[in-house]
This record gives sequence, C-alpha cells and structure tokens, in this order.
Amino acid sequence: MNAIQNTTTATVTAAASGVPAAARPVLTRAATAETTSDPSSVMTLLADCGTDGSTVTSYRSTFAAGAVGAPAHFHTRASELFFVIDGSLQVLVDEEVQTLEKGDFLLVPPHTPHAFAAAPGATADVLFVFTPGMPRFDYLRLLGRVMRGEASPQEIKDSSERYDNHYVDSPVWREALANGR
Repeated sequence: MNAIQNTTTATVTAAASGVPAAARPVLTRAATAETTSDPSSVMTLLADCGTDGSTVTSYRSTFAAGAVGAPAHFHTRASELFFVIDGSLQVLVDEEVQTLEKGDFLLVPPHTPHAFAAAPGATADVLFVFTPGMPRFDYLRLLGRVMRGEASPQEIKDSSERYDNHYVDSPVWREALANGR
C-alpha cells in the first residue's frame, strides 16, 4: 500500500505541476549522442519528446560559414527557442531580419514566421528547444537525407502536419539571402 501511495502522490504532484507523469530526467552524453548532417551543418540530437521521457525536444546545430539553416516557416503547437553558443546566427522573425551573437537567446512563439542561417561569413553553434515538445528527430534525419540527395523534398512537404513545420514564402528573407544578408 505504501508504494501505491507514493506512486499516487508522485503522479498527483507531477500533474499539479503541469509535467506529464511519464516525464523523467534525460541525460544525453556528447560522446554518444546521435548526429545527423548535411553538407553545411551537423545536428546533435539531445532530447526527443515522447520517445525518451523528455517534455521538450532539443538539438544542437553547428553551421558552416554562410550555411542556410531553414527557410521561412512556423509552428502551430510549439514555441522554438534559440540559444547561440558560439558564432553568429541571422534570423527572420515575422518581417524583421536580425543577427544573434554568442550568448543571445530568442524565443519564437507559435504561428510566428521565422527562418535562420549562419550570418554572412560566420559560423554558428546553436541550441534549439521546442516546447511543448513533440517527436521531431525523424524530421531532422529526413532533412539530412534531403540535403544529401537521398530523399525527395516532397517528403518534407508531406510531413508538415506530422512535425508541425509549415513553410511560408517570405520576400524579406528571400531578399536577405539574395543580398548576402
């Protein structure tokens, strides 16, 4: 009976805090973390909500100088957080292009168009977090395959609802890319 009470107490405490009862600590060691890459970036997969007990989805991307990260898009269910560990990251948020420097943090709420790329002539090392999380690692793996020519871009379009990644046209971002940002 005592074990049941402890479990119930833990479940009630977790529910009252808004944390799913199935959530648990997640430790990802740098030496053993899965990575996926394309010709201009490497993504280190850290926590994938719904698959490893995490309540968020998080990965770290290192971008080569001038590498384009993602075209204009938005998420309907998650906020996306950016933390620049090193280098410079150029971002579009709504209709404004800005450069984030080492130590800068950006939170993009749902339904807000955004895009990102390494700043012109710079590399970038960025931590990304999605909250609430949802399984996205298969999407990141798919991106790598498309960039390497191993999968069709149509697969990304077909997965927009599943991974809550909705691409949009942004003349501001297109112009920034065309002008060397």
